[in-house]
Amino acid sequence: MPIMPDTWIREMATTKGMIEPFTEAQKREGVISYGLSSYGYDARVADEFKIFTNVDNAIVDPKQFDATSFVDRKTDVCIIPANSFALARTVEYFRIPRDVLVICLGKSTYARCGLIVNVTPLEPEWEGHVTLEISNTTPLPAKVYANEGLCQFLFLKGEGTCEVSYADRAGKYMRQRGVTLPRL
Repeated sequence: MPIMPDTWIREMATTKGMIEPFTEAQKREGVISYGLSSYGYDARVADEFKIFTNVDNAIVDPKQFDATSFVDRKTDVCIIPANSFALARTVEYFRIPRDVLVICLGKSTYARCGLIVNVTPLEPEWEGHVTLEISNTTPLPAKVYANEGLCQFLFLKGEGTCEVSYADRAGKYMRQRGVTLPRL
């Protein structure tokens, strides 16, 4: 599976709507960088956050997710408590081609501050806002800046087209908008 270069990402974004909105070149001045890079796309985190809290002694259960496990915040700067976790989403809406699998890695700026970004692979023909899982591994509160870069998406092109895509399976997170909680 070759990793796809900036020329391919640009072509797919501008002619097929693979990434919307699409930022042609890296934006860096005064912000954590985002936009097209050599072999990936640095996505921005939106201003919607779900910050996990233990105020009500809730238990995190993926089969019966309890909304009292978190507080909602719409803010330009999200403060994630020490050793805690938040959900967010990308500003960008992604449409993944049938012969592509996308993986996501956190940006070094945040990783060096103890913030880890986890995203499951974007499967062939999946589309939507990407829900971002952000872990603060430090014993201190940490800031995340909305509308700035948080993670980088890498596009891997398969040697052939898959037999069954995410869309074919009618995946439960298809066309998700906003921060999306676990579904069964």
